[in-house]
Amino acid sequence: MKLQAPAKWHPASWRRRPVAQQPDWPDPCQLSRARAVLAAAAPLVTAAEARGLRRTLALVADRRAFVVQAGDCAEPFGGEAVRAARAKSLILARLSDQFGARLGVPVVVVGRLAGQFAKPRTALSEVIDGRLVPTFRGLAVNAPEPLVSARRPDPGRMLRAYGTARAVLAELRSALWTSHEALLLDYEEALVRSGPGAGEWYLSSTHFPWIGDRTRQVDGAHVAFLSGVTNPVACKIGPDAEPESVVDLCARLDPHRSPGRLTLICRLGVNAVRHRLPELVEAVREAGHPVVWLCDPMHGNTRRTQHGVKTRWLSDIAGEITACREILTERGEWLGGLHLELAGDDVTECVGGDVTGEEDLSRRYTSLCDPRLNNKQAMSLTTLLG
Repeated sequence: MKLQAPAKWHPASWRRRPVAQQPDWPDPCQLSRARAVLAAAAPLVTAAEARGLRRTLALVADRRAFVVQAGDCAEPFGGEAVRAARAKSLILARLSDQFGARLGVPVVVVGRLAGQFAKPRTALSEVIDGRLVPTFRGLAVNAPEPLVSARRPDPGRMLRAYGTARAVLAELRSALWTSHEALLLDYEEALVRSGPGAGEWYLSSTHFPWIGDRTRQVDGAHVAFLSGVTNPVACKIGPDAEPESVVDLCARLDPHRSPGRLTLICRLGVNAVRHRLPELVEAVREAGHPVVWLCDPMHGNTRRTQHGVKTRWLSDIAGEITACREILTERGEWLGGLHLELAGDDVTECVGGDVTGEEDLSRRYTSLCDPRLNNKQAMSLTTLLG
């Protein structure tokens, strides 16, 4: 399989397009220095590795494998990230064994690891303890402490993100593929490298980059950026997505209809999935794109408690997985995998199973951003398939 970037594409091509969800970096000189350091840094993954994952995902598109993609909502830095990644690799291995046994196919393990350092946010600011502060955008941008000074975007944090990603990969490279949302385009562009083929470019920050639901505009910067790299790519699809726009995304990201190139990660919510998913599946199939369909049952099912704490209910998560599988099966398609947020630890961030109610959430809520499944909750999902 020869992988070619679109004609005239360049790593900076996205700069000619409308761009969303980027920090307002206060110091252009500091940003330029950080980008230069990243551009000279060693690649975190190789072109051969990215190509290998693409071939593996082609097996998923052909119904011969299943994906478990999971990890942090927002990763920490340094040694804490390495320890957390090690714990997640253990629960991912257990999930892989159980799903493989139930489905009778090999399981492709992909960690939301070694790069999940930037987060899209709905609002530019938030109120914490009565104080208005800029929104926390992930450790590659600013700090979580609720202080105006801590929330100031700092380009130097991208270098710490790179260093942490390198340390995590050194620990786990032989165990699993990595993925993250390719949100922070100054970081991602600086880590594009030329591949072995003529005119080939690949993203060396991760094996499997994805576009979020907030940045999936067909003519936008994020779609333009990932359209030119030869890695396998994914796109999150939320409840506002129309069939025509999803088909346009497929045409932009998978113009050659190549199995393994494009994964669509549906995060519709338990209340919308049965209404929205059928028309999306039918439109993509009619257009002839051999996509991998993944279910993200987390992001469409976030709630806030009466005290303003973000949580998710295990029953909603299970309900969306069940609905996705039924809808795809009824249309002759394959649920190619799950996209989960899990802690690899005994957290109490989602309600269900051993977290019996919202009053239990305060026992061990350690997430930097969104609520994650604990190990028992994650393992309970394996009974839904097979």
